[in-house]
Amino acid sequence: MATIGEIYLPADEFALYHTLEALDTVQFEVERMVAHEQDHLMPYVWASGVDRGELEDALEEDSSVAECELLAEPEEDYLYRMDWVESIETLVHILTEEEGTILVAESTERGWFLRILFPDRESLSTTYDFCRENGLSIDVQRIYNIDDGRQGRFGLSADQEDTIAAAYEHGYYSVPRGTSLTELAEELGVSHQALSERLRRGHQRLVENTVVIGRDDVSEE
Repeated sequence: MATIGEIYLPADEFALYHTLEALDTVQFEVERMVAHEQDHLMPYVWASGVDRGELEDALEEDSSVAECELLAEPEEDYLYRMDWVESIETLVHILTEEEGTILVAESTERGWFLRILFPDRESLSTTYDFCRENGLSIDVQRIYNIDDGRQGRFGLSADQEDTIAAAYEHGYYSVPRGTSLTELAEELGVSHQALSERLRRGHQRLVENTVVIGRDDVSEE
């Protein structure tokens, strides 16, 4: 059964640690990651929150980065193709040994937040054991089984996903709106209050798992 795991890895056991230490405002988000060899990863990385010159000076001094090429510079964000060669043991294991897929990888105040699709739950367990056996830290926050409804898709329940999709299709999010909450509730055969609560909780999950993913100050209800 395919499984999604949400984990934290400490910054000092991950690539780009020197850069994060040197520039406390920089933020990184991995667009795509490929395991080139057992000791190399080639991610496409978005960087923001810092001057480009300062960023590239820090990257030049970062021993975890063998190569770095700027690919795009829209507004104040920078997209780089990098070659990571240090502090990548956990990711290499996930990508090559467990055949995992990195869905989300971004730097946070706690370190690095990753959402990973594993072929099965055993692959996640094996990754956890690998880290412990090799003196590496791993903090598993959440586990979703893909076959258990749609919890793995942005943390939404099936009802929440269906309701948000219906609201979109009926123009509830359009400007001006194509339907009201009352009309939508009648269309879906639920009460106005039930629809309002379902949308609010669904929106909360979407924001939590997309916009503010990995932050510590997200409330649970």
